[in-house]
Amino acid sequence: MKVNVSILTLVKGRTKALENLINGLSDNQILPDELIIVLMNESVRKLPPTAFPVKQVSFQHHHKLPLAAARNVAAANARGDLLIFLDTDCIPAPDLIVEYLSGAQHGMLNNGEVRYLGKGAVDQPDFIRHMEGLSSVDPVRSGLKELPHELFWSLNFACFKSDFKYIGGFDESFTGYGAEDTDFAFTARTRAIGMKLIPAMAYHQYHEQFSPPLNHFEDVIKNAKVFFDKWQKWPMEGWLSAFEAMGLIKWSSSSLSILKLPSAIEVAKSLKT
Repeated sequence: MKVNVSILTLVKGRTKALENLINGLSDNQILPDELIIVLMNESVRKLPPTAFPVKQVSFQHHHKLPLAAARNVAAANARGDLLIFLDTDCIPAPDLIVEYLSGAQHGMLNNGEVRYLGKGAVDQPDFIRHMEGLSSVDPVRSGLKELPHELFWSLNFACFKSDFKYIGGFDESFTGYGAEDTDFAFTARTRAIGMKLIPAMAYHQYHEQFSPPLNHFEDVIKNAKVFFDKWQKWPMEGWLSAFEAMGLIKWSSSSLSILKLPSAIEVAKSLKT
């Protein structure tokens, strides 16, 4: 029986990155049955022509980056049996859909792989056919034979729509950036949804990033508290430790509070180019 495939992605800006994702899908050995694009607080766009249907959803929300809610909107608009979530910065390998179709299982969060494209890689001639050589491995997940729920990441994963509904989707108590992925995986675990590694590769396009993410400081703190209240465990401990070392927060095994907001200079210094 044919399994219909929906590719789901969220967009805020990232015009060229989205076009590269679409071009990667067009280059896949099996084309998706549809691509669902949720534009967070943005209007629909003019996109490259495709041989598969593309549905754009303009999602207006009070938060500028409503990641959890937008993923739920994407799933609600998808008609496919198998939902493949790809970050907008990810370009699928030519066999990504083939690998998910052959390996994805019901009752699982099916985790693909990610490699990171270097700076300027997408400016190389015909780069899309040379992404393996232009990229490096995921420093955290590469080489693992099993993936714990704690290391789930929505950058590149698939699940059947029935399992997504059974999990209950992403918890919209999480707004903005941080912890909504881990919460989704923890909820999946409580409902006996396992974790499976699939050799479905996506190549993450280079962009500047903040480390620690001081540009999302207030979101990270708020979402960490939501997560702790729900699970009695702190998420994003590396970031919280960095914030604490900078004197921005007071943090203990049971409490978290903001001492001061990061200055514009501190935010600028955290930008990694």
